[in-house]
Amino acid sequence: MGHAGMAATVVRYLRSAGSPTSSAREPDSAHVDALPRPDLRAVGEDERAPVSPAEFRAVLGNFASGLTVITAPPAEGEEGPAGFACQSFASLSLDPPLVTFMVARTSTTWPRIARAGVFCVNILGADQGELCRAFAVSGADKFAGVSHRPAPATGSPQLDDVPAWIDCRIHAVHTGGDHLIVVGRVEAMGAEGEGDPLLFHKGRFGRLAD
Repeated sequence: MGHAGMAATVVRYLRSAGSPTSSAREPDSAHVDALPRPDLRAVGEDERAPVSPAEFRAVLGNFASGLTVITAPPAEGEEGPAGFACQSFASLSLDPPLVTFMVARTSTTWPRIARAGVFCVNILGADQGELCRAFAVSGADKFAGVSHRPAPATGSPQLDDVPAWIDCRIHAVHTGGDHLIVVGRVEAMGAEGEGDPLLFHKGRFGRLAD
C-alpha cells in the first residue's frame, strides 16, 4: 500500500471513530466517505454473551505473552511523541513483512498514532517492567526521563536499551469488537542483544526460568 492508500486507511478509521481530521493535510487521494460508527457490541441487545468478561480475562490470562511499547512521532500540529504499553502484538506475514497489534477502541493514544501514520514496536526486556508501567499510565508524560532516538525509517521513538525494535508504517486498520487490529508494514528493524524478554502472565510480569 502506498502512502496515499495508507493515509486513506487512517482517515477512514478516524472518521468512523468520530475523531476530527484536518482536510488541509489530506492528499486528494485520501478523501473518502465517512463510514458509519461500528457497533461496539459483540452480541445483540437481546442476546446473552457466551462468557462473562471476568471468565474471559481469567482464562485468557493463562496465555503468557511478551510486552512492547508502541511509539509514534508527533503528527503535524501536535506536541511530543505518543506511546502506550501493548501486550497484544504479533508477527503476521513474511512477504510482505507485516506485524500487528491490537488497541482498545477507547484508547486516547491510538488516534495520535493513527494521525502520525507510523509507529515503532519496542520489545521490552526482562528488567524493563518499570518502563512498561510508565507507558501503561493514562494522561501522564510517558516519555519523561526516557531516552530514545528516531527510528531510521519513520522517525518514531526507538527506546534506548530495548532488546529489539520494529519500525513500521500503518498498512491497514480493522475493527475487532471493542478493539482495533492495526497492521503495520515493516520498514526497518533490529535486535540489540540476547537478553530475556519481559513476559505477562495472569496479571503479573514474569521472565523465563532456567
